Amino acid sequence: MKLIKLSILCFFIHGFIFASVPASEKEALLALYKNTEGLNWTTKWDTNAPVSTWFGVTVENETVVEINLQHNGLTGTLPETFFNLPNLKKLNLGFNKLSGKLPDDLTKLSNLVSLELFMNQFEGPLPEVLGSLSNLETLVLYSNKFEGSIPKSLFKLSNLKALLLGSNYITGTIPGDIIHLQKLEKFSVMDNKMEGHIPIELAYVTNLEILILSSNQFTGVVPLEFINLKKLNTIMVSDNNLDDDYFSSSDLDVNVFFMQLQLRHNNKTEIGKGLTEIDED
Repeated sequence: MKLIKLSILCFFIHGFIFASVPASEKEALLALYKNTEGLNWTTKWDTNAPVSTWFGVTVENETVVEINLQHNGLTGTLPETFFNLPNLKKLNLGFNKLSGKLPDDLTKLSNLVSLELFMNQFEGPLPEVLGSLSNLETLVLYSNKFEGSIPKSLFKLSNLKALLLGSNYITGTIPGDIIHLQKLEKFSVMDNKMEGHIPIELAYVTNLEILILSSNQFTGVVPLEFINLKKLNTIMVSDNNLDDDYFSSSDLDVNVFFMQLQLRHNNKTEIGKGLTEIDED
């Protein structure tokens, strides 16, 4: 009798620890596994085991809230059914070999706070629907094959803290609408095909710490108003088509600018030629 009671207790404990997720969420994960050659992943899933035990998957309150499959050998495209994860907050599929366009089904991930798809082979334009992810704080898409201009909808993401779009084929200008991203701390569009002037509005994104604009086709000067960015500790503007004297004021003011940056956090303060790379992660 005691053995039976113990068995029943163990059953309930197991069920509590490995609570099942909705069938639709499990199907979404299985679609990803199938579409991205799961059997060839570096760390595979035991699809017969509870979802909460699957590598890179975090389950809370019987729902999937985080997926981190960075550098795990994923290839192929993202299936539409994968986005049936309404409570997902963090998605990191960086450093894989995923390809194709980002589908409009991204809008289903309405609770997403962090989206990291860096170092893949995604292509096509950045979808306007990214701007509907109103909770997004981190958007990391560098080292892909994205093209076209930055969607205006991105500048409505008032919670955004990191926007890293380097090493793609992005064209167009940085719109003045970037001033609406008042929580932005890191902004990089390095190694693209962007042009136009560096907008003065960037000088009023007051939380900006890292600004990387190198290896584009920007023209004109660097607005000296950047001096007012009290938290700025890294700025890179090399390898553009800026004026030879690309600061818009006297040498004395430029020296003050350098001095202030050098004193802040004793971090990277690199403005000039020959700077082409930065760790954007």
